[in-house]
Amino acid sequence: MTIELFFSKLLSNQVLMGGIAGWFAAQFCKTLLYAIINHKLDISRFWGDGGMPSAHSSTVSCMAVTAGIVYGVESFPFAVCVIVALITMRDAMGVRLETGKQAKLLNEMVRLFSKDNPSLPEERLKEFVGHTPMQVLMGCVTGCVMAVLIHIAFYM
Repeated sequence: MTIELFFSKLLSNQVLMGGIAGWFAAQFCKTLLYAIINHKLDISRFWGDGGMPSAHSSTVSCMAVTAGIVYGVESFPFAVCVIVALITMRDAMGVRLETGKQAKLLNEMVRLFSKDNPSLPEERLKEFVGHTPMQVLMGCVTGCVMAVLIHIAFYM
């Protein structure tokens, strides 16, 4: 298989392209909302975790809806995508959200105690890692809408 054929097949994979588009749409919205709320553009939010909407949820829900459209809701690809989407979204609201809360608390403790102990690390833990249920829901909606729009625009 030639490299051109490989990339042609890769780019024609609707589920993969849907997942990438779902991620991109959520990250774009997240960066835009952050700029509106904070009155400054922070491009690092485009690559960052956490925030509204959840890019994790948007990615996996866009893949699931695309798999349902392309292969049917009775198909193996759709079933796998739905299960992965549910696990991902649950994890984003559970473990990852708690990790962010713990990081925030630890960062505050280090800040307070570093005054008395300069040997404590200055590097802060990443606090934006998880999502609230509303962020996950909006990510899911973003992904579902993107899947339908991409199917209509490129594959109908």
